[in-house]
Amino acid sequence: MEKFHCRRRRVPEVVHTSILLKGVATINHILWIVLSGVVGISAGLVISRMFYFRKVKDADKEAASLLASARKQAEQSLKEARIEAKEMIYQARSDFEKETKEVRRELQSREKRLAQKEENIEKRFTLIEKKELDVKGREKGLQKIEKRVQEKEAKYDQALKEQVRTLERISGMSAAEAKEMLIREMEDEARFESAKMVKRILDEARQNAEKEGKNIIALAIQRCAGDFISEMTVSVVNLPNDEMKGRIIGREGRNIRSLEAATGIDLIIDDTPEAVILSGYDPIRREVARRSLETLVSDGRIHPAHIEEVVKKSQAEVDKLIQEEGEQTTFEVGVNNAHPEVVKLLGRLKYRTSYGQNVLNHSKEVAYLCGVMASELNLNVSLAKRAGLLHDIGKAVDHEMEGTHAGIGADLAKKYGEDEKVINAIASHHDDVEAICPESVLVAAADALSAARPGARKESLDAYIKRLSKLEEIANNFNGVEKSYAIQAGREIRIIVENEQVSDEKAAVMVKDISKKIEEELAYPGKIKVTVIRESRFVECAK
Repeated sequence: MEKFHCRRRRVPEVVHTSILLKGVATINHILWIVLSGVVGISAGLVISRMFYFRKVKDADKEAASLLASARKQAEQSLKEARIEAKEMIYQARSDFEKETKEVRRELQSREKRLAQKEENIEKRFTLIEKKELDVKGREKGLQKIEKRVQEKEAKYDQALKEQVRTLERISGMSAAEAKEMLIREMEDEARFESAKMVKRILDEARQNAEKEGKNIIALAIQRCAGDFISEMTVSVVNLPNDEMKGRIIGREGRNIRSLEAATGIDLIIDDTPEAVILSGYDPIRREVARRSLETLVSDGRIHPAHIEEVVKKSQAEVDKLIQEEGEQTTFEVGVNNAHPEVVKLLGRLKYRTSYGQNVLNHSKEVAYLCGVMASELNLNVSLAKRAGLLHDIGKAVDHEMEGTHAGIGADLAKKYGEDEKVINAIASHHDDVEAICPESVLVAAADALSAARPGARKESLDAYIKRLSKLEEIANNFNGVEKSYAIQAGREIRIIVENEQVSDEKAAVMVKDISKKIEEELAYPGKIKVTVIRESRFVECAK
């Protein structure tokens, strides 16, 4: 028992020792865990602090980079704003300068037109003064004539009274003698009254002649204008396709309005396939518009800014061509020392037509014809050719100035220092003034020859033949006409009538009827001369 008891006492000690050892180990483990936790926490704190400082540095760097980028972007925006402001100021300044130039150009053109109108008014006033002086002179002359007539009438009345007294004193006169004397006096009085009536009729005819002539010319112009106006005022530009018409018109019509404003020519876009019609009376502007439109169509860029550039370029090209053409013409004809403005006016005639005939080519023909005729007559050939070349110079500007082309051309020639004979030849080639030298007569003759040459004035062959045939047909429809011949390229018709059927009186009536019939049924440029020929032939054979 004792032994057993001893063993029981030793067991708890061992257990206590093992428990104590286990506790110590547990405490050591816990201490180790705590120490590890403390070390881990410390390391975590250190590492987290390091990460925090690194994030703070990265944030500072990113903030600095963002700040620098913002500064750069702000500087760039400021530069762009300054550049845009400068561009807006430059654009506004250029627009203002452009508008100022346009206003100045418009003012200059208005001043020029006003100066021209003042000059024309002064000329008209001078003509009116001359006419008033002429009228006053004629009134004085008429007063003198009336006074003389009154004196003669008084003398006639006195003589008549004396004759009556003489007859009264002579009582032995027979009735037949008194009757014969009375008849003679009445016959003289009737002749005097008839002479007065004839004079009055002639005066009335002279007064009405000018008015009637103007009416005839106006009717002729009205009849012929429609057939020739399209050739003189219209140009056609061909297009590659009909879609190009829409591009020419532009959005809300901006392109076509810009082109019309820049050229001064009307653009007609209708149902005509692949074509645009240019309409205007100024041939130079029409040529500029044609060149500009062709350039725009071939280039493809059609907008208002480009249109202005192309029009300016085309205007410069046309001006250059006008100058070159004028210089070439003076060189060909042999006209030296011509004023530069005269050379330009000659070049402008290249784009001017008259009844379809090119005026520059017509002027060259007239110059050559004047030279040939002057050489045959031993006149001044150079002067005659110069007058012939310049005779239609007024047609270069007759759509810009008032008056006839002959009067305008004479004024221009006088302005640029041409010879007095050349000025007179220009002014008198349509009989507006009297010719003072042989060269003026040659110019008028050469002008008529060049215009009358068959084919000189543009006319289709079919229309030409048809007009000649119609002329002869109208004449042949009258009774008594044997044969009719249309000559001088249809400007004259000669009609041979049968002598037995048509008397002289009927021939005079027939020529008026034929002229009236031609005016009603034909359209033609200028005038047609109608000549009726009636001849008597007496044949006898000697045997």
